[in-house]
Amino acid sequence: MVAIRKFLLNPLQFVIAACLAVMVILVFGNVVLRYAFNTGISVSDELSRLLFVWMVFLGAAVTLFEQAHLGVDTLVRRLSRKGRIVCFALSNLLMLYTTWLIFSGTWRQAGINLGMTTPVMGVSQAWFFVPVLVFTVLAAGWFCLSLLRSLSGRMSDEELIGIRESEEDFDISALPSSGKGAPSR
Repeated sequence: MVAIRKFLLNPLQFVIAACLAVMVILVFGNVVLRYAFNTGISVSDELSRLLFVWMVFLGAAVTLFEQAHLGVDTLVRRLSRKGRIVCFALSNLLMLYTTWLIFSGTWRQAGINLGMTTPVMGVSQAWFFVPVLVFTVLAAGWFCLSLLRSLSGRMSDEELIGIRESEEDFDISALPSSGKGAPSR
């Protein structure tokens, strides 16, 4: 996980932050220019939309790698280790198949839109589909790696459940209290 964080997550998080920063500058700058000088940045809307799409799908990849997604573990926690491995393998196979469906559909749609350009920037509409392709390739790699790790027995029981924290594990006393009207336990 340290290698993944160093070589994949940190650069992805940097790109996400850069997308957000450029979006804020473009949109805020455009608002200021419109109200103060009655002019604007013509590519602001299209470029912000493109950066937003990249930011969302790269963020989805980071969330997948950090296993920060939502999940329900009620059934899986009650299973034996073999049952957990079977459920984990089945769920990863289903997600791998879904990832393939998304990839193949997006690939076709990108091909359809390859010759179409955006009205202001004049770049191919296919650029709006590239982040989905990048996400699906990263996700497929993650699901395959997870399958290999689970089937070779190199995953702990908690990793097989896939949820880092549940309500039962959450310690409410660790939260900072405001001191005003907070009920005491």
